[in-house]
Amino acid sequence: MVSLVESLILGLIQGLTEWLPVSSSGHLVVVKELFGWQPPVLFYVLLHLGTLSVVMVFFRRDILGILKAILKRDFESEEGRIGLFIIVGSAPTGVIGFVFKDFFEAFFDNLYVVGLSLLATGVLLFFSDRIEGSKPLTYLDSFLVGIAQGISIVPGISRSGVTIATGLLRGVKRKHAFMFSFLLSIPATLGATIVESGDLHLLVSGVDAATVVVGVATSMVVGYLSLKAVQRILRKRKFHWFAPYCWAAGALLLISQIL
Repeated sequence: MVSLVESLILGLIQGLTEWLPVSSSGHLVVVKELFGWQPPVLFYVLLHLGTLSVVMVFFRRDILGILKAILKRDFESEEGRIGLFIIVGSAPTGVIGFVFKDFFEAFFDNLYVVGLSLLATGVLLFFSDRIEGSKPLTYLDSFLVGIAQGISIVPGISRSGVTIATGLLRGVKRKHAFMFSFLLSIPATLGATIVESGDLHLLVSGVDAATVVVGVATSMVVGYLSLKAVQRILRKRKFHWFAPYCWAAGALLLISQIL
C-alpha cells in the first residue's frame, strides 16, 4: 500500500522530472532503491497519465489543429505535416520499445547504468544548447528524434532532454524542437501505458483512491510548472543549465556504487 507521504513525494518527483531534462525514470529508480518503496503498477501508470494530461492541455490548440488536418487529409498545411512527422517519429520509438523492452527494463535495478546515463544526458544538453537552429522540422529530423525517444527508455536518459537535444543538433528551430518533443511524447506515453496496464491483477493491488489522487494532482501541478520552465529556459538558451545537475547526480550515483 502506498502511504500519503510516498504518494506526495513520488508525485512531486514525477511532475518535476518528467519534463525537465533530468530523467524521471532515473530519479524514481534512485528513490525506490534508497527507500525500498514498491508502489503498485497502477500508481505509476496514473502518475504518467497525470503528467501526460498536462502536455495535452498545454498544446491543446496544436493537437486540435493536427487532428482537424488529419481528418481532412490536409497534409500540405503545417498542422498536417506535423501530424505526419509524429507518425514518422513514433515508428522507431515503437520498434525500439517493442524489441528491446525486456533488455532496457533490466537496467531499472542497475544504478551504474542510471549514473552513466545521466552523465551522457548532461553531455548532450551541454553541446546541443550551443547551436542556434534556423530550419524547420523534416522527416529525417522526426525519425532521428523518434530514435532518441526510444533510447530514452533507459533509466537516466532524459526523454525530453535527448529529443530536444537531437532536434537542436540537427539545426531545428528551438520552438519547433520543443513543441515536437512533447507532442511526440503523447503516443509514446499512451503506448507505454497500455503495455504497463496489461496485467489487471497487478494494477488493482495496494491502491487507495485518496492517496492516488494526491500523487496524481501533485504530478499535474508540478508538471505544468516544469513544462513552462523548460519552454522559458530553452527560449533563453539556458538549456545547458541542466547539464551540471545531470553530471553531479550521475557522478554521485557511480561513487556511491563503487564505495
